[in-house]
Amino acid sequence: MAGEKQGLQLLDFWVSPFAQRCRIALAEKGLAYESLEQDLANKGALLLRSNPIHKKVPVLLHGGRPICESLVILQYIDEAFPDAPALLPSDPHARAHARFWADFAEKKVFDCGTRLWKLRAGSEPQVRAGPEMVEALRTLEAELGDKEYLAGDAFGFADLAVVPFAAWFVGYGRLGEFRVEEVCPGLMAWAERCGERESVAGNMHPPEKVWEFIGYLKDKYGDK
Repeated sequence: MAGEKQGLQLLDFWVSPFAQRCRIALAEKGLAYESLEQDLANKGALLLRSNPIHKKVPVLLHGGRPICESLVILQYIDEAFPDAPALLPSDPHARAHARFWADFAEKKVFDCGTRLWKLRAGSEPQVRAGPEMVEALRTLEAELGDKEYLAGDAFGFADLAVVPFAAWFVGYGRLGEFRVEEVCPGLMAWAERCGERESVAGNMHPPEKVWEFIGYLKDKYGDK
């Protein structure tokens, strides 16, 4: 694989959709790297030193130099390794469009999902998060339309940035009292297509395993 001598290390956490974005992107680029799994309940010196502002994963270390925030990392590896297959399209408008939907997933889907598991079950804000999640997912499905992928005919930047959240869809639905396959069948079909790619299949986890982790989050950090 390319990148074997590039000194790439990823401060990682197995179920983080943001870390998964980076793993999928590195696989798509054909770049070898060392995954350094982090204990987020007991953050180590390397993570705190590498990301002193947010103290979060993922962090990509390239020759020991840290790059933080998943979308920044994706763009960095595209620019740092131009000889590997490009993640972003060459057209400036298409690049901006891809970045928009990656940002949408981060600000809408992830934020709403956090409210679903973190807020006290049955509270007004938690109940309200269910329909808001459905609206966000339907917005993604509308963008998908009749295309095979969010990026168009081929898997691209928008897809790899959004697809890690698909493993959380079952959990979001259970918490929000809806079924994604019923409210957004096209989006579920897209997730299945993405899951057939080696880069995605090798870096995602089954929804039931993610659901178990959501239970852990709810027990440890959720409002009582």
